[in-house]
Amino acid sequence: MDTAELRGRVEAFIRSRDLIPPGDDVTVLVSGGADSTCLWHVLRKLGYGVSALHVNHGLRGDESEADARFCARRLDAVVVDGSGGHTEDELRRIRYSFLTDRLRATGHTASDQVETVVYRLVASGVTGAIKAKREDGVVRPLLEIWRDETEAYCRAERLEFRVDSSNPDTKRGLIRDEVLPRLRLLHPAADENLLRLAEERTTALDHLLASTAGSKRLDLGGGLTAVREYDHVWLERTPVALDGEVRWGAWRIESELPGLKVRAWRAGDRLAGRSKKIQDVFVDAKVPRSERESWPLVVRGDEVVAVPGIVDAEGIHVERVD
Repeated sequence: MDTAELRGRVEAFIRSRDLIPPGDDVTVLVSGGADSTCLWHVLRKLGYGVSALHVNHGLRGDESEADARFCARRLDAVVVDGSGGHTEDELRRIRYSFLTDRLRATGHTASDQVETVVYRLVASGVTGAIKAKREDGVVRPLLEIWRDETEAYCRAERLEFRVDSSNPDTKRGLIRDEVLPRLRLLHPAADENLLRLAEERTTALDHLLASTAGSKRLDLGGGLTAVREYDHVWLERTPVALDGEVRWGAWRIESELPGLKVRAWRAGDRLAGRSKKIQDVFVDAKVPRSERESWPLVVRGDEVVAVPGIVDAEGIHVERVD
């Protein structure tokens, strides 16, 4: 096991998803198992300010108490009382209810991702996936690392870890111990193929929506672009070459002039050769805000030469056909 190589993969994943700011503080939710122990150690080695939290649900008597002592002693974890839950959903809600004022990380791996895909596919008919970043800010830096890799990492770094004896009794344990081995008999690449379903589900669009800072644009294909300006998100059609005629929503736009395209409005657009912003053009024409993002503009490069129905230009014919 090349532990430095694994840490490099984790750091690359963190940076690609903007999970943890460089060198920032993060609290790892630790169970004492190989996954969270690996994550705790990897993040420390990568230079993050790492603390640990262990939520003791108390479901396994002496074994739960031993897990708590292990996390406190070996990982310097703060141990909190997480008793009171009965179902897996209740336990999960309790687990995530602590330290909500800070950045938290969990040790979910690619193996957990595969098990989740199988369960949600069977339970709901959709391939829901574990998110790299939850809506409450909890992050999962190990989602591209397999469970056997976290165990190998711990052994290579001589890190002790605990094994939860109750795992086989859970839904995830059933999938892990019985369902997935059968699927591997059908095809040896079953895990990798199931993970691909999760990766397709967690798309670049999720990354665009994960933050409200700044602005981003994403080509979705099929002539659509997703645009986010801070906390405002909309879909717009990808620019289309105005080669003869273009239909854009309720508009038919025609021109034989070279180098023209039709696209939607972008923040900061101005009329060609003028200082007036297109936003002010819309305001003067009393175009409702809800219609502005989908209103067509005729452009040459970055310059807006015509706004159909509002600003005409020689050589461009516009007709509203709705």
